[in-house]
Amino acid sequence: MRIWTERPAKADVEAVVRRYFSLLRAGRIPEAEELVDHTSVRHVLKSLWAGSVKANADEKRNQGEGEVSANPAADAWEQDLSWLRELDLADFHWGHEGTGFYVEITYRAQIIEVSLSFWVKPTDAGWVLAGPATLW
Repeated sequence: MRIWTERPAKADVEAVVRRYFSLLRAGRIPEAEELVDHTSVRHVLKSLWAGSVKANADEKRNQGEGEVSANPAADAWEQDLSWLRELDLADFHWGHEGTGFYVEITYRAQIIEVSLSFWVKPTDAGWVLAGPATLW
């Protein structure tokens, strides 16, 4: 986990989030988890999948562009993580205190309904990045 001896600058924190996300996209989940004081990565991945791939398939089906059988399987997100490569980070939105923020996520260049929130917190060892929580 990345530990700062002083309260980190926003740019430093955002760089860690970018690294975290690039590791997720590459399927290097254990390495990503090591960068932050992490919540359940399974929950994060499932939420990202539901807000991107599944939502996209549901939208197409509702528009008559896909068949019901074309809906991704419930556990497809766990079996094949290649869908992560179609996600990217968008804008960072910091709170007034400067310790909490969320980052928007895109799927195929479109912002999805799920964002990831993080916060910088002091610990006995120094400052760490905690999260992410999923925001809908």
